[in-house]
This record gives sequence, C-alpha cells and structure tokens, in this order.
Amino acid sequence: MPREIAFHGLYMPSVTVLFLIAVVLAWALDRLFSGLDLYRFFWHPALLRLSLFACIFGAMALTVYR
Repeated sequence: MPREIAFHGLYMPSVTVLFLIAVVLAWALDRLFSGLDLYRFFWHPALLRLSLFACIFGAMALTVYR
C-alpha cells in the first residue's frame, strides 16, 4: 500500500484511510457486543470501545508502516 493516496489532487497519508476502516470495524464490533449484551461483563464500556478502536487502528497501521 502506498504511503500517500491522491484524492482529487490532494495527497493524504494512507493512515487516513486506515482510520476510516478502523472506525467502521470498531463500530461493527460495538454493535455485535451490544447485541450479545457483552458490555455487562466490563467495568467501563466506553473505555473498552476506545481501547478496541486503538488496538484495531494500531494493528492496521503497523502492517502498512512496518
């Protein structure tokens, strides 16, 4: 994957695309956890959501920038 992506003549880092993909994946996992009522097992659901997003985004970014 290239490190920059051209979008209508504007060069953006590929991390922007990875960020958007990570947001969609985190949202889908959030809906799954909510549907299965798994948040009742965690002390702070908002902290879980944030850490889940950070882990997804970090793992995706490491694959590109390694």
